[in-house]
Amino acid sequence: MRKYCEECGREVETKVITKREAYDVCGESVEVDAQVLVCAECGEEFYCEEFDNATLVRAYNEYRKRHRLLFPEEIKKIRVQYGLSQRSLAKLLNWGDKTICRYENGSIQDRAHNSLLLFLREPENMRTYLTENEIVLTAKQRSKLLETVDQLEKNSEYRSEKRLFSRYVTNAPCEENGFRAFDYDKFCAMVLFFANKSTELLKTKLMKLLNYSDMVFYKENGISISGARYAHLPYGPVPENFDILLGTMAADHIAHIDVFYDNGYEKHQVIPEEKMPEGILSEDELAVMERIYKKFAGFGSVEISNYSHKEKGYHATRKGEIISYSYAKDIQLN
Repeated sequence: MRKYCEECGREVETKVITKREAYDVCGESVEVDAQVLVCAECGEEFYCEEFDNATLVRAYNEYRKRHRLLFPEEIKKIRVQYGLSQRSLAKLLNWGDKTICRYENGSIQDRAHNSLLLFLREPENMRTYLTENEIVLTAKQRSKLLETVDQLEKNSEYRSEKRLFSRYVTNAPCEENGFRAFDYDKFCAMVLFFANKSTELLKTKLMKLLNYSDMVFYKENGISISGARYAHLPYGPVPENFDILLGTMAADHIAHIDVFYDNGYEKHQVIPEEKMPEGILSEDELAVMERIYKKFAGFGSVEISNYSHKEKGYHATRKGEIISYSYAKDIQLN
């Protein structure tokens, strides 16, 4: 693309560069990578509406990640799952007619609105809202919405995922979870700890780092860090139903898995979407995890998998079985 450059005084070739820029979002400074159109000769920057808009969206999304706010497409998904128009949802929530429209088009919602939308994402919560609040929908609209809620609650996939995840949340402390009920926040903080310290952390290695961290901490303190139960799988111990957990983390914009190919091999890389939160993990927990990280820093996924296969807990269990924390006493990290 050629443009007239005021600095050079003539039409010149342009190029695109990437630089860090700070944007004010809701009174908070947010830094993001911005694509900027510049003169290929002198570096003078040109105005480009397309690039500027894309950078603003990136800054808004970074703010959303930072504050755990729903993304525009997620708000739309909540509305669509109930078969509501933008105006109908706003009416149901006693919000202004254009509120949902603005949120779905990129405006940042306030915290109270975000909390209510998160609450209503679950069909059973929508039912509670409909029965316990005065709403301005007609009797026909309310009846139709309740029918939709019924269908969502009966959906086998929805119920299956809900049931699997609730197993972690409601597990009573026992030897299989290191005498700690599953703590989702701690589990996420552990993932972010390792993902942010590693330049290319693959999913297989992450599973082993989590296992060793929980087991070693249990060995030394009599309680696990996350409360996760670990299952015996071919590539070593992994958190039970880890796919549900990682899917939940991706939906919460905490971390996700990117799939790429390297010399014909499919690899699953863990991508953190935020920094490790402060105050979730204790100093003792972090100290153990730091030791685990340093111990296996030079290990690839295959090496750490082979290393984990030598553990007594892995030998004593069969595929699919839970590896009890009682085997933690046999772990020796020399």
